[in-house]
Parts: sequence; structure tokens; C-alpha cells
Amino acid sequence: MKALVTGVAGQLGHDVMNELAKRGFEGVGSDLAPEYAGMQDGTAVTTMPYLSMDITDPESVRNTIIASGADAVIHCAAWTAVDKAEEMPEACRKVNAYGTENIAKVCEELDLPMMYFSTDYVFNGNGTRPWEPDDEYEPLGVYGQTKAEGEVAVREHVRKFFILRIAWVFGTNGKNFIKTMLRLSETHDSLRVVCDQIGTPTYTYDLARLIVDMIQTDRYGIYHVTNEGDYISWYDFTLAIFEEAGVTHVKVTPVTSEEYGAAAKRPYNSRMDRSKIVREGFEPLPEWRDALRRYVAILKDQK
Repeated sequence: MKALVTGVAGQLGHDVMNELAKRGFEGVGSDLAPEYAGMQDGTAVTTMPYLSMDITDPESVRNTIIASGADAVIHCAAWTAVDKAEEMPEACRKVNAYGTENIAKVCEELDLPMMYFSTDYVFNGNGTRPWEPDDEYEPLGVYGQTKAEGEVAVREHVRKFFILRIAWVFGTNGKNFIKTMLRLSETHDSLRVVCDQIGTPTYTYDLARLIVDMIQTDRYGIYHVTNEGDYISWYDFTLAIFEEAGVTHVKVTPVTSEEYGAAAKRPYNSRMDRSKIVREGFEPLPEWRDALRRYVAILKDQK
């Protein structure tokens, strides 16, 4: 199998390329940069085939996918700056909706399976019931709206599609909540962290394994994927991060979303029903606490 992976400069694309290489599959990376020097951490693939692609340009998309000779497209590229999306809605839409539509049309033309990554932000973020894959769209803010539009484009244009909704993502190749908390712990004795947004994290290393398993099958459809384990708040997650990292000097104070304040509204309810993964015969991701333990160990080794 040969897969074209978009967004390889990000957390997820990075780990997907590594997982493909680990399994002996050929991955072709793509991103906006004219060239890509390779991955930047100790567990990384140092060299890989790479093609520059602007997903917002239909001609660039078509030419690149054809040139890659890929058997499937794993579309990891996205606008993920939630607050910035409120300031620049059309720029966000150009990437998440129109860029995804460009890829979807070419995948259907070439009869290629396509995998797209979405978010729980396509729902309204209320209640306590875990979101199920067939729940109705009620997007939360510009980011959620544009990701929902990307989903619609995939569903309308591609017969062989996977849509994976993920949440609270962390990986080695980029910024994330864990790295931010650990960085802040070096300069702060106290932190305020939101306690009324509930969900579970997703470790891109673990997710990449499922992605490569899934893309080899014809079990198409919409899936919810995060690491297993109890649902937690960002406050709970911070306490777990500091426990694993041995950070004892920082006082963490729980605050509400309203008290914390943010440009874009965040979902109170990020609980995801992941049961379809098992029903379709795939192995679920490990529990989030196990993933956190492994991840923090990698960060310590990199210091």
C-alpha cells in the first residue's frame, strides 16, 4: 500500500508517516512548504518522499495526488486554531471545507479511499451523553462549522471514505496542551485550568496505528476515536500530567469556562462514543493514562 499523507508537519501527519514506515508501507508526505527536511524527534522517520501541495488550490491538489501514485489519501492537514478561526472565518473555511472538498473530488475521480479527521466541535457541546457517530450536526463556532462542512464534502463526493472524529489531541511533533502545561510549570507556581469541559485525550502515536489498520480495509464510515479510559476535565488532565512528570510545586486551581474566558466557545461535553471501533473489528486505543505515561517518558528523554 502507498498512501499520500497531508499535513505531515503537524502532530498527526508526523505519526502516520512513522507508522506507515514501521509497517513497511510507502508514505508520501505533503504540506505547504516547498521542501520538508524530515521529522524532528528521536523516534522519527528522517527521510521520506515529499510533495508540496496547497490543498486550497484544486489544480495543485489534482496534480499532486496523481503524481504521488497513492492508493489512498490520509488527510491530516487542517486549520486547528480555534480562537483564530473566529477572527478569520473565511481563511479557516478555505482550508477545512474547500481544501477538503478539493481532495475529496480527486479521490473520487481516481477511485481512492479517503480518510478525513474531524472533531466533536461539529456538535453543540452540551449535555452529558457521549456523542454518537450518527448524531446531527450542530456546530460550535467557526472551527466546528468548517469541519462539519468538510465532513459534508467528503460524504457527498467520496464513496470510499473514513471520517474519524477526534478530540484533545497530543503528539510529539508540535504544540499541545501537555507541552503547554509543562512549559508553564517551569515559570509558574500556580495555574488556573478549566474544570467544566469533559472528554478524553487522543495520542497521535496510538491513533496512527488504528489509522493504518483501518485504511487497509473497506469498513468505511464515521468513527469516534479517542484513547480509552474515564472521561475527565482539563483540570483532571493537568493533575495527571503533573503527577506523571513529577511536578509538585504548582498549585492548580479549577475554574469554569466562563471564569477562564476564551475567544471561541469550547464544548462542555466532548464525550465520544467509541464503541463502533470494536463493533467493526478494530482494536481500540489504549487508556489515556497509559498513553500519557508513555508520552511524558518520551518528552523526558528528549531533554
